[in-house]
Amino acid sequence: MTGHLLASTAPSSTATARQWLEHLVAFDTTSRHSNLALIASVEAWLQALGVRSLRITGAEGQKANLLFSIGPQVAGGVVLSGHTDVVPVDGQPWTSDPWALVERQGRLYGRGSADMKGFLAVGLSRVPAMLAANLKRPVHFALSYDEEVGLLGAPALIQALLEQVPRPDLVIVGEPTGMRIVDRHKGIMGLRTTVRGHEAHSSQTHLGVSAIMVATRLMARIAEIAERLAAEPLAPNGFEPAHTTLTIGLVNGGTAPNILARECSFIWDIRSTSPRQARALYDEVQSLANELDAQIRARFADCGITTEILSNAPALTGQSNGPALDFVSRLAGTDQCEAASYLAEAGLFEQAGLPTVICGPGWIAQAHQPDEYIEVGQLAAGEAFMDRLIDALCR
Repeated sequence: MTGHLLASTAPSSTATARQWLEHLVAFDTTSRHSNLALIASVEAWLQALGVRSLRITGAEGQKANLLFSIGPQVAGGVVLSGHTDVVPVDGQPWTSDPWALVERQGRLYGRGSADMKGFLAVGLSRVPAMLAANLKRPVHFALSYDEEVGLLGAPALIQALLEQVPRPDLVIVGEPTGMRIVDRHKGIMGLRTTVRGHEAHSSQTHLGVSAIMVATRLMARIAEIAERLAAEPLAPNGFEPAHTTLTIGLVNGGTAPNILARECSFIWDIRSTSPRQARALYDEVQSLANELDAQIRARFADCGITTEILSNAPALTGQSNGPALDFVSRLAGTDQCEAASYLAEAGLFEQAGLPTVICGPGWIAQAHQPDEYIEVGQLAAGEAFMDRLIDALCR
């Protein structure tokens, strides 16, 4: 299934958050596809309102970030950050069209409704109100691409933000938190290991090297490390699970059951709050990889093992986000903070020196699921949050 034609018609200047959500969901912005149609739609809508925007196009020209500001061009503004891409629906048992927003029993179903087009919808729905208000400090909207596949768009977006606008005071990343405040998240090192074997008949194992058989030894080591970390006693730290995790998410290899596999690759990740620990765990796996690499190269020159670091995104530490916490706590009506084991773009903003927290409508438990939804009440809570933000920036 793909996005729908209604996506080509931008909402009116009086559109509600729900109408915006219906509009945004209709774009199939699965990370493997372009997001340019969605970006162009928002650009055209902003132009009609007299708002200038900056498109930051990716290297291949098929993806783009969008940056625009409402209010005076002064320092001390607030950044509202959200990604435009969504995860695939392939193979998921949806009971309704994932690209058409449907309400059932107080829930709005559609891919990205929670993660995180709901946040984008409430923000965009309040742009006309921001334009009409007497803002003393600006609101900067930062819409990114390819967050779901390694935070690929955010670095260029953050660089443009720092270069193009007066330095903001804080960043709110609108991942679905139920409008609670998340002040820490784990970092991730994403990796792809590829084993090259030497083909032969599967009955003649002495004449070849099965890449799959070698890869299973590496995957077993990763599983052993993961089990060891899970068994280590740790003081409560707010993360669930509290320990660092290693997981293997995708495996590909082999040609036929009776051929020793020429190649096997697997994608795995390390999620930790400590870059030093993540590197040490990578090195532990790589030590075995080096040993196995030498063994199979000694048998056949075309064999080998390589590991690519696909992503190495920082954790959100919370060490410098006091100003963001104070401000967002007043808007959200709570000073309670939580930690998240998932990755977000918040760590990149913090790394750039901007105090950052995560707070947005919907729940992470609904993200990436078949029949993803956001509760109508959560969308309303997001709208109320934006109204309080406007009021605060007018004072």
